[in-house]
Amino acid sequence: MSRYKIILNPIAGKGYALKNRSKIEDLFSQYQLDYDIVLTEFPEHATELARLAAQDGYDFVVAAGGDGTANEVLNGLMQARAAGLPVPVLGIIPVGRGNDFAFGVNIPANLDEACALIASLPRKWIDIGKITGGDQERGLYFGNGVGIGFDAMVGFIAAKMKLSGMLSYLVAAIKTIFIYYKSPLIQVTLDHESLTVPALLVSIMNGQRMGGGFMMVPSAKPDDGIFGLNIVREVPQMAMFGLIVKIMKGTHITDPAVVMTQSKNIRVTALKGSMPCHADGVTVCEEGKDLMIEIIPRGLEIITRLNESC
Repeated sequence: MSRYKIILNPIAGKGYALKNRSKIEDLFSQYQLDYDIVLTEFPEHATELARLAAQDGYDFVVAAGGDGTANEVLNGLMQARAAGLPVPVLGIIPVGRGNDFAFGVNIPANLDEACALIASLPRKWIDIGKITGGDQERGLYFGNGVGIGFDAMVGFIAAKMKLSGMLSYLVAAIKTIFIYYKSPLIQVTLDHESLTVPALLVSIMNGQRMGGGFMMVPSAKPDDGIFGLNIVREVPQMAMFGLIVKIMKGTHITDPAVVMTQSKNIRVTALKGSMPCHADGVTVCEEGKDLMIEIIPRGLEIITRLNESC
């Protein structure tokens, strides 16, 4: 019988994950799955637990939490892969705040449906990204995307708020308009071209969404072997309000301030100023100067719905 390791972050979703622990266990028992569950106790604990689960021969490792929890588990599994270990299949129960990675890989937001999906075991291979630079000199793996500039500042502010879900990111975005409106001059080096531009934000996406509802690259796919990029040039401060609305709707792709493109390998360098950056909500740096991002095609197998395109 296949073995499942559930790694639950008790503070994910402002305690929502822990509140649903019993329900998750009941559902796994109902589906007669051979599982054990462990709670994280400190930052990057989920990475350690996922790596140990691979060493212990678990077939599936399930991240119960939000984007941060999923990212830590993903990093543990990718570290196991780099060490030459058999890598368990990743499962996600999205009980966090944004759950953007789960959205991007087509995992249902409903807890019952997510657990039913894990029990039914449809799975596919997805691409994984890796970013090096800033405070992540050894490299950080990510599943959903990298946010540089305005988007990263929004995430940093939202993480300190008592609000949860999309509302926290929306309020944080409005606050950020008044503190982050002067863009650094950056050079973005892609597979096929190099752009130098004062950039309000750069989104490097494997999935489509960040911040619980901002459709950074609506056309991005996690299994096509290439990142989708959204580069927004500096705009007047008041114009940022309109851009936020467009990004929420995914209609910003035709805005003259926006450049949409694709690339497998990306280097982002601050020629003037510096860049705040996150990957899957995890801080990469607050004042970065040079960042390298690469894609790892078919990097990890994940449980996901197969009847809809992801």
